[in-house]
Amino acid sequence: MRTSVFVGVSLDGFLARKNGSYDFLTLAPDEDNGYEAFLNSVDSVVLGRRTYEVVRGFDEWPYGERLVIVLSKTLDHLQPPDGATCEVSGGPPGRVIGELERRGFRHAYVDGGATIQAFLREGLIQEITIGRYPVLVGEGVPLFGWLPKDVRLELRSSASSPGGSVRSVYRVLPS
Repeated sequence: MRTSVFVGVSLDGFLARKNGSYDFLTLAPDEDNGYEAFLNSVDSVVLGRRTYEVVRGFDEWPYGERLVIVLSKTLDHLQPPDGATCEVSGGPPGRVIGELERRGFRHAYVDGGATIQAFLREGLIQEITIGRYPVLVGEGVPLFGWLPKDVRLELRSSASSPGGSVRSVYRVLPS
């Protein structure tokens, strides 16, 4: 099964401010950051609980009918928005991916700071797309945290936008 990350960060590497806001991740009008094309390539989504709670508050559910697995050690059930298919799992990343594979899923989008870090620690990410936005926020939720060993990456592509953001796509090299 293929697993990919697609995130936006401040130039100093934060996914969100300390209060959870990511208002600094703004695109110029009519600017395409590649997210829609990426989302169309996945058939399932794995989110952390905090990310799910943020996304649950959006006016429109962004994942369509894709299966969304919410990782949580505290929740035992969810109240997904109308039309959404969501399940909660307390299992480790490897077990979650194994279950998705057994159910026939082929490409999972992994999102949420702690969730991305956990999947990286277990060697379960194959591709990382990072949009770096031209703003320094000073502190907040970091994209990367502690890793038991180096994670080597190969740059596949990089492109800048008229608004000043830079999108880079990396392949995670086998360890």
